[in-house]
Amino acid sequence: MVFMGDRATLLETGRFVQRHARNAADEIIEAAGAVDAAVDTTAETDADSENETEVEARHRRAAERGDLASMSALGALLLRRGDLDGAEPYLRGATAEGDRAAANNLGVLLHQRGYAEEAAGWWRVAAVAGSAPAAHALGRHHRERGDEPAAEYWLRQAAEQGHALGAYALADLLEHRSDVGAERWLRAAAEQGHREAAYRLALALERRATETTRGPHDTGTRLRVPGTGALVPTGAGATAQGAAAARPVGEPGGEPTEAEQWFRQAAARGHRRAALHLGAILEQRGELKEAGRWYLSSAKEGEAKAACALGFLLRDAGDEESAAVWWLRAAQDGDGNAANALGALHAARGEQQTAERWYRAAMDAGDVNGAYNLGLLCAAQDRIPQAEQWYRRAAYAGHREAANALAVLLLQAGDANGAEPWFSKAAEAGSVDAAFNLGILHAGRDDDRTALVWYERAAAAGHTEAALQVGIAALRDGDERTAERHLRCAAGGGSAEAAFRLASVLDARRPDPGPAVLGAPREEKSECEEWYERAAQQGHRRAQVRVGMLAAGRGDLAEADRWYREAAEAGSRNGAFNLGLLLAREGSEREAALWWTRAARAGHGRAALRLALLAARRGELTEGRRWCARAVELGPAEVAERAARLSEALHQELTA
Repeated sequence: MVFMGDRATLLETGRFVQRHARNAADEIIEAAGAVDAAVDTTAETDADSENETEVEARHRRAAERGDLASMSALGALLLRRGDLDGAEPYLRGATAEGDRAAANNLGVLLHQRGYAEEAAGWWRVAAVAGSAPAAHALGRHHRERGDEPAAEYWLRQAAEQGHALGAYALADLLEHRSDVGAERWLRAAAEQGHREAAYRLALALERRATETTRGPHDTGTRLRVPGTGALVPTGAGATAQGAAAARPVGEPGGEPTEAEQWFRQAAARGHRRAALHLGAILEQRGELKEAGRWYLSSAKEGEAKAACALGFLLRDAGDEESAAVWWLRAAQDGDGNAANALGALHAARGEQQTAERWYRAAMDAGDVNGAYNLGLLCAAQDRIPQAEQWYRRAAYAGHREAANALAVLLLQAGDANGAEPWFSKAAEAGSVDAAFNLGILHAGRDDDRTALVWYERAAAAGHTEAALQVGIAALRDGDERTAERHLRCAAGGGSAEAAFRLASVLDARRPDPGPAVLGAPREEKSECEEWYERAAQQGHRRAQVRVGMLAAGRGDLAEADRWYREAAEAGSRNGAFNLGLLLAREGSEREAALWWTRAARAGHGRAALRLALLAARRGELTEGRRWCARAVELGPAEVAERAARLSEALHQELTA
């Protein structure tokens, strides 16, 4: 005997459920799944091996002869078919003879006809007689009427007899009351193949593991958007996120957690949300192919988030067209994240109107990122009033990066007082860029102490430029240890200036290499040179000059020439001067003069002095005096002094 309370609705709306099964909510799908086992068919053990028509005919003949088992089985068969009028006399007849299964199914029939209290009476009869399905039905009946103690009693009776639906319903009741015993019954139902129980058990296990990892007061990992070093809004909307909002617990490459195993079991039984969650776990672990399979399975069953996640996987794999198909499907089902993704896709193609339409669709779907992305779109088109309007809308809805972007607009318009509260609101909500921008704001007011507080906060969250500023402040205060730690963070995050300053700190600690020894092996690159080189590779001109100097010191003149030349061509006067020295030593005096000229015109006094000496050797006395005058003007002091003496000597030569 099995409770037919859920089957009642299904039988009355069977065609509707068939038409809309793919779009039904999971709880309805579970109820429909339970229907297959809902009618008690313990009396018809041979139903699987015979044609239904033959079974019905055989039971009908036996029932007419008064066979109790056949009366019960025939009633159940007709009830399953939806023939209530045909089923009732057989079920009543079998119930009158004491058949427990018939009593349960008679309760189902009466429940379908709207006689809930009479149905409960027959369920009670069957449950007292030991029917687990009837106990489950009776428990559900009492819960619907708000009698939780009675509901718990009967659901527990069903669960303790091994009834999966009873165990799940009991777990649901206990979970509603935050009773720790809920997990036990979820597990019992899951172990019997109840897919919704397996899914909810997995969620509970994952939640517990997450709380254990983060601690009870942790609100979750915040999105870190690397800073740009400039006072501009950074980050993006949800268009860059590709899976479920909550990321599951599990280490990449590690053993599957128990939660994952239950997600997998539920997903294998067709639970679309479990498939979505399993896909997210696998994606996080880097198993993208299998993740895609589960996303696809879930998406085909109508899960919009899975379709969106699948779109991101395809996009990342380079199949933008297929990604757009799944995003479109998800967006049409109301997924704001997918609508944002479509907006970003069209914006990248220059299709601004289409992008704006999808961002508006995201906003209409309740995704605040839609308003933020509309602000970004308008700002990129210099539609500043509209950008401010959308940023404000998103910021008032709690979007921290929109608050930061709004503050930037206000600051750029000269409204620092209006900008500061929005920066503060965004920073307190976890915007790393807003914290950094607050540092810039206070530094502009010469409030270095407050600026440093915000820089330190942003640096602690991984903001590269903030770490650089903290490092510079520590160097200024003489705290070299703290400076080195923050400069390493910033340099590791890609800051060329931080790499250069870190190299300078390490360079100052190096012992004096002493005079070169003929035939000595070439020195290996030191750590400081590696950091100089990293900065140089990013176009840092001072680092390029320093790398050239270190290479020259090692005797690697080709490497020195390359870095000096790269710095000089980028406008470094020191690079041009050093390149000139290197070329002069190699006998290329004419080319050296060209680079010294460039350096001198850019304000390099020593280059001007070199040009003066070169002109003097050539007998070009007037030209030499001209460069001497330039060297005196540019300095430094010792260069000016030498240039003055040389100029006087040239003057005497000219007037002799």
